[in-house]
Amino acid sequence: MPSASTGASTTVGAATATAAASAPSAPSAPSSVDSRMAPGGPGYRRMSFALFLAGVATFALLYSTQALLPLVSTDFGVTASEASWTVSAATGALALFVLPMSALSERFGRRTLMTASLAVAVTVGLLVPFAPSIGALVALRAVQGAALAGLPASATAYLAEEVRPKALITAIGLFVAGNSVGGMSGRVITGWVAQEWGWRVAVATIGVIAVACAVAFRLLLPAPRHFTPGSLRPRVLARTVRDHLANPLLCRLYAIGALFMMVFGGVYTVIGYRLTDAPFSLPQGIIGSIFLVYLVGTVSASTAGRLVGRLGRRGALYLAGGTTTSGLLLSLADSLVLVLLGLVLITAGFFAGHAVASSSVSHTATRGRAQASALYQSAYYVGSSAGSTLGAVAFHAGGWGGTVTLGLLAVLGVVTITVFGSHAARAQSRRKPALAH
Repeated sequence: MPSASTGASTTVGAATATAAASAPSAPSAPSSVDSRMAPGGPGYRRMSFALFLAGVATFALLYSTQALLPLVSTDFGVTASEASWTVSAATGALALFVLPMSALSERFGRRTLMTASLAVAVTVGLLVPFAPSIGALVALRAVQGAALAGLPASATAYLAEEVRPKALITAIGLFVAGNSVGGMSGRVITGWVAQEWGWRVAVATIGVIAVACAVAFRLLLPAPRHFTPGSLRPRVLARTVRDHLANPLLCRLYAIGALFMMVFGGVYTVIGYRLTDAPFSLPQGIIGSIFLVYLVGTVSASTAGRLVGRLGRRGALYLAGGTTTSGLLLSLADSLVLVLLGLVLITAGFFAGHAVASSSVSHTATRGRAQASALYQSAYYVGSSAGSTLGAVAFHAGGWGGTVTLGLLAVLGVVTITVFGSHAARAQSRRKPALAH
């Protein structure tokens, strides 16, 4: 997403590694001429806008039911925890399929896989409003999430292969911006539409918007010129994944990303129930607009690099965890102003922590960075799925305080892992001089 946005979010390192693996060995142009796209050059604007629209469609669809859960509960007569599966099924399926999709994109091409993924996802999106039961709705959302896994698996790889290195960060930034805009606007639009016409019309509206984005994406995205198909080699992929999972630092970063996303997913899945209840009793349109707070995350994620420069990676993670904790505690108040301030702090802390953890993955992995990043995305969306479900279960059992308690436990996990990492790093630094002697 973000990325997600929340979600989204394959790192630049992963994209660069994919480019290195996939670049043609014998370009037809002279070696001094880089035929890849650059700002102001042919196709660059079309490509940027196409991937921006793909990001909008992906995250608008992925989280289309999150702001509507109270209405879904009422329509089907189910609890918050049961309704939350309409979010958890989509993000969980994405987490499960992102690694296989990354392998398929190596064989069949980035544009082909992105086109097919969007086609399936928007088709399912048009069926979602007609779901006759909560079970059918959850099943459709799971299929949709699995299809959408092809976008983060392929978009940054396409950019790394088709865009010049100096322009790569900017190009990926536009795709991430699309993720953020899609995640935010999807929730805001559904909130206001649902207030007038119900949740089914709201998700149908998102489906139509996503269809328009998907068609424009396919028409605008330039054909790849630097993609070289690879073979599907499950053994090589499995060995790379096994090596990454044997790396303690990478595993800690995966866990940190999952825990931060558990807080974020739990809070934003349940916040609609919190604000529809007394003493707030807000209408659905206003609740949907709460997701404009995501803009704070865009700012905090962009400043994460400066935080790491000043505080180090672990210092930045401590600050992100402290900010998130402060937001969770503030949100317990029965004051709308304090609840909103709490959401601002939770969002800022989450996006900063996610940016630090995800960027550290590409820095840590010395090879197989695409798979390392895919594993991070899997952990990230597992955290989203778990947070949505467990946050709703906690809310059903103990109200908003239950959801906050779950979030505090997740942040405690982040801090504990970071402290353990600090001790491990110091122990390793003491061993090196000893080995030298």
